[in-house]
Amino acid sequence: MIAPVTVRPDTSLSTPRALSQLPLFPLETVLFPGGLLPLRIFEVRYLHMVEQCRKTGATFGIVSLVQGAEVRRPGAPVEAFNPVGTLARITHFEAPQPGLMEIDCIGTDRFRVANSQQLANGLWMADVELLDEDVPTPIPDDLKHTSTTLGQLIQSLREQHVAENRFPILAPLQLDDCAWVANRWCEVLPLPLSLKHNLMALESPLVRLELVADVLAKAHSANQRPE
Repeated sequence: MIAPVTVRPDTSLSTPRALSQLPLFPLETVLFPGGLLPLRIFEVRYLHMVEQCRKTGATFGIVSLVQGAEVRRPGAPVEAFNPVGTLARITHFEAPQPGLMEIDCIGTDRFRVANSQQLANGLWMADVELLDEDVPTPIPDDLKHTSTTLGQLIQSLREQHVAENRFPILAPLQLDDCAWVANRWCEVLPLPLSLKHNLMALESPLVRLELVADVLAKAHSANQRPE
C-alpha cells in the first residue's frame, strides 16, 4: 500500500515545503502548473496508485523521462527522469473496463526530487521539495504580442467547437500574466522535451515568456521564408 503523503513543516526560511513518499509517474511529456493532462492507465504499478490517489484526494508527481520508456518492457533501459516535476491532481476519473482507467489531471505545484527509489512493483516513490509558485507578473509591452496571439489561438479552437471537457486550455484565462501565457505556449508548441522541462523549471516567469517569444519569432521567420 502507498504510504500517505505527508507535509513536513519548514525548518528554516530557506527550506521549501517538502513531501514524503510522493508517487511519481515518469512520462514523455511535461506537465505545467495550470495545465491539463489526460492519461490512460493500464500498468499494474499505476492502477493501484491512481485508485489510492482518487480515494484519498492525494496528488502524484509527473516527471519527464530522460531515459527509458513510459511502459516497462523486459530488457529496456532503467527509467531515469528530470529532477523537477509537477504535482498532478485528478479531476476526472473513468474505468471503462477492468484494468483500464482514464483520468484527467491538472498541474498544481512544481517540485524538485530530493531522493527517489523504485519499489518492487516498478512504482517510483520520492521525497520532494515544493518550489515557490510563480509570482504574478504583468506582461510588458514588448511581449504583449505573445498574449494576443495566444488569445487568437484559443478563439480559433473555440470556433472549432472543441468539446468543453476536451478543450486543451483550462479556464480561467489569464492572458495578462507572464507565467500563464508562457506555460500555455509551452504546452501547445512542438518543443523538444528537454526544452519544455527547462522552461518549466525556470524560477522567473518573465524569463520563461521571453524565451517563448524567441521561439515564436523563429517560427514566424521560418514560415516567412520563400519555398
